[in-house]
Amino acid sequence: MPSMNKMFSPPWWAASPHIQTILPFIFKVAKPATFRQRQELPDGDFIDLDWLGQAQNGEPILVILHGLEGNTESHYARRILLEAKKAKIAAVVHHHRGCSGEPNRLARSYHSGDVDDLAYTLLQLKQYYPDSALYAVGYSLGGNVLAKYQGSLQQNNLLERAVVVSAPLTLGACAKRLESGFSTVYQRFLIKRLQRKMLDKINTANLTEQMPITKKQLKMLNTFYLFDDKVTAPLHGFTSAHDYYEKSSGIAYLQYITKPTLVIHAQDDPFMTDDVIPSKDQLSPMVEYELHRFGGHVGFVEGGWPWKPQFYLEKRIITFLLASINKPFTLKDTHKE
Repeated sequence: MPSMNKMFSPPWWAASPHIQTILPFIFKVAKPATFRQRQELPDGDFIDLDWLGQAQNGEPILVILHGLEGNTESHYARRILLEAKKAKIAAVVHHHRGCSGEPNRLARSYHSGDVDDLAYTLLQLKQYYPDSALYAVGYSLGGNVLAKYQGSLQQNNLLERAVVVSAPLTLGACAKRLESGFSTVYQRFLIKRLQRKMLDKINTANLTEQMPITKKQLKMLNTFYLFDDKVTAPLHGFTSAHDYYEKSSGIAYLQYITKPTLVIHAQDDPFMTDDVIPSKDQLSPMVEYELHRFGGHVGFVEGGWPWKPQFYLEKRIITFLLASINKPFTLKDTHKE
């Protein structure tokens, strides 16, 4: 197991992994103004991109991948958009299908190993902004997608640098983890949101016959494993949840990454087990791995007070991504406005 990283330390009142996970969800920062661009996809579906600023004169673009059932309003998306604004770089939130507030058109949705939509977005960005370096940060499910994208495309990877945060790199083990203890609270919250989306599709006239389950069956899917086995897998071309987990888990792709990438985990993450922690043999020389003892799931509260927490992630992400830019840039600069 990699040694613990000492760069992050929580305040005494935020040492609990559940405080780390839940507090940022409650006390969100104000989100900078964004504008939406609809991107039509080759299969007739669409995804929405929410932009902060515009890439001018070859300035870099930060692509943000949210987690399961997240969007631009997610606490971590708000904070990284704010930090990108302070650093004066353009940023764009790549919404997974059906996550931007409007149902997607097809029966299929998105999943942890779906790299095609990300690849399409990056290709479009590179065509429209050929002189801009593309960076990316992926959170949770989005982090797993980002890891798989980089490892599966290798030399065709259009990114210059990337950061993967709290990613369920071993999907089966993470699904099992969420079936016990307080972690079931998170599972129940997310499953209900997924069920509502699937129910809407079952009730949509032109999609009803394409759905792999009925309304009655949908109500019985109360774990991620059951949902993935009966919904995610058949809708996206997998034979079972096991097949989906095996082919989509990002940990197998880390050794093939060819661009500088930072992977950040907390060992107390209530969504994870130690199975997500890669061995040295599973890491490409281009991957820097940070394992912290504390931090929860996409939390990493490092100071302040419960009603006004301060965070570790955004400063770390921005400094890593912009390390290659040939211009003066320090940690202090990220807090200038």
